[in-house]
Amino acid sequence: MNYDSRPEAVIAKTAGVTAVLFDLDGTLIDTVGHILASFQHATEVVLGRALSDDVLMRNVGIPLKEQMCEFTDDDVVAADLLREYRAFNHACHDEMAKLYPGTLNVLKDLHGRGIPMGIVTSKGTPMARRGIELFGLEGYFDVVVTADDVTRYKPDPYPVQHAASLLGVPATQCAYVGDSPHDIDAGRAAGAFTVAVTWGVSDTPRLKAAKPDFILDDIEELPALLFGRKAG
Repeated sequence: MNYDSRPEAVIAKTAGVTAVLFDLDGTLIDTVGHILASFQHATEVVLGRALSDDVLMRNVGIPLKEQMCEFTDDDVVAADLLREYRAFNHACHDEMAKLYPGTLNVLKDLHGRGIPMGIVTSKGTPMARRGIELFGLEGYFDVVVTADDVTRYKPDPYPVQHAASLLGVPATQCAYVGDSPHDIDAGRAAGAFTVAVTWGVSDTPRLKAAKPDFILDDIEELPALLFGRKAG
């Protein structure tokens, strides 16, 4: 995609974008299989039964504690699920997590344009940092907002607003890029330009239902979508 091929409505909406915020899992780092395997392990060990992949993955994008409450009304069982999930997830993270193809190219492009960038994730700080450091991404981001940094979580707009404030720009001047309806709802409520990506946890119909400003199939098209052709 280049500047001239962007729809006029998109050009108008992106004209005021000066910063880019990203979700982490399913957007920059491919942990979809890792997350699914962790849920499968936890539910089979604690509940003694297998749940469908759709049920296990439908609320990815909100904090893990809240997701466990979708599987049980018992707080003790939910705590057991969380413990088993984390034990499996932490043990297998580095061997199962992958960087999506094109991610580094995009971050280098945006960094080269002088665009401030941040991450807004529902993951806790230790594992978010672990993924960022595993793939050498830390130098690209001015701000990382995790579930440990806020008391209101996506789809609430506050995490996006908080990250924008840390960057020193209004949320209305940010693009927020994510792979779940929770990301899109949070970004839209914050007034950001929302970009839904199709390579993560949600299929295109589910993303369309969240009404993002744009749906992207290739991460390497993001810089041109937001800012047009790179000078030179």
